[in-house]
Amino acid sequence: MIDSLPPLREVIRTHDLRAKKSFGQNFLLDLNLTARIARAAGDLHGADVFEVGPGPGGLTRGLLAEGARHVLAVEKDPRCRPALDQIAAAYPGRLTVVEGDALALDPMAHLTPPVKVVANLPYNVGTELLIRWMTPRAWPPFWESLTLMFQQEVAERIVARPGSKAYGRLALMVQWRAEARVVLTLPPEAFTPPPKVRSAVVQITALPAPRFPADARVLERVVAAAFNQRRKMLRAALKGLAPGIEAHLEAAGIPPTARAEEVGLEAYCILACRLAPPAAPG
Repeated sequence: MIDSLPPLREVIRTHDLRAKKSFGQNFLLDLNLTARIARAAGDLHGADVFEVGPGPGGLTRGLLAEGARHVLAVEKDPRCRPALDQIAAAYPGRLTVVEGDALALDPMAHLTPPVKVVANLPYNVGTELLIRWMTPRAWPPFWESLTLMFQQEVAERIVARPGSKAYGRLALMVQWRAEARVVLTLPPEAFTPPPKVRSAVVQITALPAPRFPADARVLERVVAAAFNQRRKMLRAALKGLAPGIEAHLEAAGIPPTARAEEVGLEAYCILACRLAPPAAPG
């Protein structure tokens, strides 16, 4: 046991917390596994942690037991509130529970840097939240690291390299500004109810600055256009972005006949810089 609270299966029985598909819920009930995920986030002493979708609080308990200074847990399902309040009582002053939608919340209204995000993300909002955390208006972001559980297929897309089937927009937008690695994989039977796919935990650490200069909005537009038609040559996939796209591709060192997955991050950044509108005179 990591604390004096009851086992999670008992918590779920007591509060009738059957996982709901509408909330994208798959509960991880093994407290040894939730502790491993908490440890994968690194040293939590002296850090605030933002957790999305805590459910009955297995990972929440792991984060607090591993020494997180303060945890902000955002949960959309009101049925989970009594279980989370029980954890808050066991760790006085260290857990804030907010009932609501993580997509609508400003976490920094409740947190003090340094901040780590650690979450077994609901499958239905995981990618959307990741893109949001990777594309803030200013960089570095509010978080130092993201330790996030995804479907294994999504995790593989985040860490993918050029030339692979998984390589695409997600890999480029994450790897442009961060280090990303898979730190843990979990079989379906680790969850209740078991999902149809394996899951994986990805550790993403923010870089102080992007690897290569580029305007974030232009880079995202270029990458989206390239991979939306990934079977096409880039001269065709990107022709709507700017006149004379072949010349821009060649100047960026990209063969116009290349396909999206054959091009590395640096070349996409060079192309984005070429396609960025000129800065207004100061």
